[in-house]
Amino acid sequence: MSKIQAFNDYRSKMNDVILAEDNKVLKRFWSLDGAAYSEGALNVKTKELLGLVASMVLRCDDCITYHLIQAKEAGVTKPEIYEVFAIANLVGGSIVIPHTRRAAEVWQELEHDS
Repeated sequence: MSKIQAFNDYRSKMNDVILAEDNKVLKRFWSLDGAAYSEGALNVKTKELLGLVASMVLRCDDCITYHLIQAKEAGVTKPEIYEVFAIANLVGGSIVIPHTRRAAEVWQELEHDS
């Protein structure tokens, strides 16, 4: 099983577990998060790239993987991804480098699978 498939399977499984608890705050947060990345004044592609930069600077590998998957689905190209990597490293500093390595690995898998 690919890393991306394992990530998606785990994410889906645990989201089901969490949302089954019927916690109103968590359900509203999940809904807000989904709505925030839908088409609006900014298109979905731009929003996913913004989410990716923020996730890289915050050093959240799960978030980075999620936004890379979404970005690929939104039609983001490899040159665009590497510009995002550059901005994230500029903003976040050298501590972002290990996350950039893992992000590049995920992107390679996404390109291979498409």
